[in-house]
Amino acid sequence: MHDIGQINTPKGEILLWLYDETPNHKASFIELANKGYWDSLSFNRVIPNFVAQGGCPDTPEGFNDPEYLLEPEFVDSLTHTYGALGAGRDGNPEKLSARCQFYIVHNKDGLHRLDGDYTVFGKVIKGMDVVDTIVNVERDSIDEPLSKITLDVNMISISETELKTLYPEFQE
Repeated sequence: MHDIGQINTPKGEILLWLYDETPNHKASFIELANKGYWDSLSFNRVIPNFVAQGGCPDTPEGFNDPEYLLEPEFVDSLTHTYGALGAGRDGNPEKLSARCQFYIVHNKDGLHRLDGDYTVFGKVIKGMDVVDTIVNVERDSIDEPLSKITLDVNMISISETELKTLYPEFQE
């Protein structure tokens, strides 16, 4: 059995593979999902051909709670391709991730200008059609959905057979 991330939204289910190459971000996502951290939050910034961003909202003062900051884990082979799962952050010079916030890349060509600045720690293995729907909802001038898109984030176990169906590139 393999543990994967699951995001249930009013628009449908998104399943996430979390990379072993980014162990701190993976462990953080699992911890927050298991604690139900995101279950009172939403996708709060949605931009077609850019990202669907969820979790704690951006604040003018940025992210300054050390409990929710992580050192970056940049891996050259993990880039901002379509469906990549990344960790949000503010403009801090250390490029520390805000572990309370994540985004999914919604640009078919990728967002490689973000490589080396934001940690990619997973990818969508099912539900990019849901992400397509989410980024195309009606939104306000700061790209927040007019109708709240709530999050229910969990860890679930699936069989290796099911995983290989969803994620053909998977190798042990």
